[in-house]
Amino acid sequence: QVQVVESGGGLVQPGGSLRLSCAASKSSLSDYTMTWYRQAPGKQRVMVAIITVSGDTIYAESVKGRFTCSRDSAGNTVFLQMDSLKPEDTAVYYCEARRVGATVAYWGQGTQVTVSS
Repeated sequence: QVQVVESGGGLVQPGGSLRLSCAASKSSLSDYTMTWYRQAPGKQRVMVAIITVSGDTIYAESVKGRFTCSRDSAGNTVFLQMDSLKPEDTAVYYCEARRVGATVAYWGQGTQVTVSS
């Protein structure tokens, strides 16, 4: 079983930046499609960014041009670089790890991002 852990959240002013990390204990993430989601209070969890095994990325329209998803060269960590943050980006951010074609997915506990002046 893969244990996924997110980190890097915090409080930032509008226009600021944060970099979230998603790592797995005792496992490499290089064979997993990684998806970042976020859930704001009272709202459904929504997809923010996807990075495939080959490194292709897909972004939600709301974050396109501001967020960048990447993997480290060792394949152990996935990052979500968030720039030009807005108050509406405030949410708990989760990462999901899923092997291609698998029905089982592994989630982290989430990391809180708050954008406020």
